[in-house]
Amino acid sequence: MSNNVNRLTLAIALASTALIAGQAAASGFQVREQSAKTLANALSNATAGAEDVSFMAYNPAAIGNIDGNQVAGGVAYIDATFELQGAEASSRTIPGLGNVDYDRGGSRQGGETATVPSFAAKMQLNEQFDLGLAIYAPYGLSTKYDEDWIGRYHAVETELTTIDFQPTLNYRATERLNLAVGLRAQYADATLSNAIDFGTAAALKGGTPGRDDVIGTVEGDDWGYGYTLGALFQVTDKTRLGASYRSEIDLTLDGDATFRGTTAYSDGAVATEADPRIIDRGGKAELTTPANLNLGVYHQLTDRLALMANAEWTEWSSFDELVVEFEDGSSSPTTENWNDTWAFSVGANYALNKQWLLRAGLGVDESPVPSAEFRTPRVPDADRQWATFGATWMPSPELGITAGYMHVFADDGDIDQQATADNENASKGNLSGTYEVEADVFALSVDYRF
Repeated sequence: MSNNVNRLTLAIALASTALIAGQAAASGFQVREQSAKTLANALSNATAGAEDVSFMAYNPAAIGNIDGNQVAGGVAYIDATFELQGAEASSRTIPGLGNVDYDRGGSRQGGETATVPSFAAKMQLNEQFDLGLAIYAPYGLSTKYDEDWIGRYHAVETELTTIDFQPTLNYRATERLNLAVGLRAQYADATLSNAIDFGTAAALKGGTPGRDDVIGTVEGDDWGYGYTLGALFQVTDKTRLGASYRSEIDLTLDGDATFRGTTAYSDGAVATEADPRIIDRGGKAELTTPANLNLGVYHQLTDRLALMANAEWTEWSSFDELVVEFEDGSSSPTTENWNDTWAFSVGANYALNKQWLLRAGLGVDESPVPSAEFRTPRVPDADRQWATFGATWMPSPELGITAGYMHVFADDGDIDQQATADNENASKGNLSGTYEVEADVFALSVDYRF
């Protein structure tokens, strides 16, 4: 029983590594802020805009729309806030103890800030081929709750960093058609923690239920590989269509779990290895990040006004279960049951003059989480809407400087995690309430053609 409890704790922690990104700025665990220009247009220009080399992160064929050589770099700052309203939490029914109330009065807020950098460069090899490299973060965000918050047994701190290295080759098939392929080498590094109700587990030995907690922290990393395909078609001099596809990437996160106490009693138990449930252990979890498809259109309506639209499909249904394997050969599954999703956006650009271009856009994004049963504090995900604006300043034809702002309005999301003696929440307890989520994203980028 002791080993099973500890395995479940590690399984939940490792499983959650996949679930921590983008819970405010994008659905699931995506980060889409690879360009200030796309952010300022609510991503409506992501697939067909092809305005500079940074668009390679969305459609590798974008570099075929740019003559000569170019470099671009940018950074996005994400400020996410979310709070669990009307929260209730308790242990499962335990013989002799009943249901232990887990509310200790801590804050129910868990939002943190994150900085997402990106870089891209391209070189035109000849009249038919372009070679590019994009470096960006497709997933990653930091979240942190107080260690005494009501949902501490489900999540405390979560941090994920991913970096994609995408070398790309574009073929100018005709004067109007570009076809491209790219390799994606993805590195993922994760650190996360949650509390363990050691006081209840050790109640007969002097522990205080819901008080003598142990904090378990898991760290893991891995490399994974995939590909991306893209096409860009100039239908007329004013209308452009784009399509791109990114494959799944398989990761195996090797992790080590470490423990520390929060009281003299629990800290002493950890130091003396008095209980096998709180002894350092290792494990690994196989994770598949989903495939997605983008379709877009860009139309230059007048000399000053351009209109654009984008649709993105993400195969979140591939993330239905995460199986964690342990050093002793046992395993533990975590059910996710996510759904495929669509995100839609529209936008417009208006040229004030040769130096200034104004940008704006609106978007909607579906959540892959099917119900309150599968919503967690690590991903309090819900359907959301975006409103964006920004501007590009071009002091010369070779240089562009863009600033963009996005505000994310997320629907309220109910959470209803129920614990029984033999389910995945057995050691974490019941947790219910309603999440209120919103986020602000600021982005700045510079591109230079030479």
